[in-house]
Amino acid sequence: MASAAARPLISVYSEKGQASGTTIACPAVFRAPVRPDLVSFVHDQVGKNHRQAYAVKGIAGEQTSAESWGTGRAVARIPRVRGGGTHRSGQGAFGNMCRGGRMYAPTKTYRRWHRRVNINQRRYAMCSALAASALPALVMAKGHKVDDVPEIPLVVEDSVQQMKKTKQAVTLLKKLKCWDDILKVKRSRTIRAGKGKMRNRRHVQKRGPCVIYDKDEGISRAFRNIPGITLISVDRLNLLKIAPGGHLGRFLIWTESALKRLDGLYGTWSKPSTEKTGYNLPMPKMTCTDIGRIMQSDEVKAALRAPKSGSKRTTQKKNPLKNLRVMLKLNPAAVAVKRASIIMQQKRVREKAEAAAKST
Repeated sequence: MASAAARPLISVYSEKGQASGTTIACPAVFRAPVRPDLVSFVHDQVGKNHRQAYAVKGIAGEQTSAESWGTGRAVARIPRVRGGGTHRSGQGAFGNMCRGGRMYAPTKTYRRWHRRVNINQRRYAMCSALAASALPALVMAKGHKVDDVPEIPLVVEDSVQQMKKTKQAVTLLKKLKCWDDILKVKRSRTIRAGKGKMRNRRHVQKRGPCVIYDKDEGISRAFRNIPGITLISVDRLNLLKIAPGGHLGRFLIWTESALKRLDGLYGTWSKPSTEKTGYNLPMPKMTCTDIGRIMQSDEVKAALRAPKSGSKRTTQKKNPLKNLRVMLKLNPAAVAVKRASIIMQQKRVREKAEAAAKST
């Protein structure tokens, strides 16, 4: 699946949106296996690690003096409020089915909120997400507007890291034909459905491009106010940002120095990573993932038997007691037998009618 990204060289674009003439060898991580199942699992588990504990009050629903009346009074054995002289006395209490009672299985703050994920799985998922971001088909399937973008993955010069003004960043995005993706984000901004709109999460919107840099020399200030833009340092790549929602194909914009560091971060199949201890890129399970091409290959066709010709069609079995044609095949005299029985029945009906007429 990732073999489509095996382009040997990647062009570098200037601040004017034109190819600078510099090219970079494609990092090996862009040819890593694409595993959407692993990315979805790791995203789900890692995403739980920033949850905050919540629970109901420990004594909620049990701040009353209540006791069951026991058996023999033709009422349920639920605890009931003591006393008299008020509507509240005699009412059920404590139970989750009672008005003013506690919830079933009250939530506790000591729930297991966080999840530990194997480091190799996390690295594998990140390699898959980066490889998927280099495939134009997956980036477009994710919903990004990249029809006019000159190249994917998109790499810009390191001078972009020194931008400090949003005006400069907007100009760069327009010259790189990335502004359509920002307009898509602006149009998608809507009011959140649910309680979150009362909790400082009033609006929701789609994701736009993700800018990955090596050194922050002002780039974060330039891009941070543009809707949908995410900024990440190449030292702190985060699967929650590279594959939001656990879905592959985020549109990534790299700076030149950030892209050059990928081989050092993740290594290749022949050379281990220089920044991670003894780590190599994961090996693909299949050398060719094009199933259609495999099925149509001469090797597979040679191992298959020839299709059978002239095979007899199976027919549905009919009940001869309900189907006259089938009965005739079994018993050609069935028509005569049936006709005789009909004539006999008609004769009996006539005789019965004549007998009834004579008796009257």
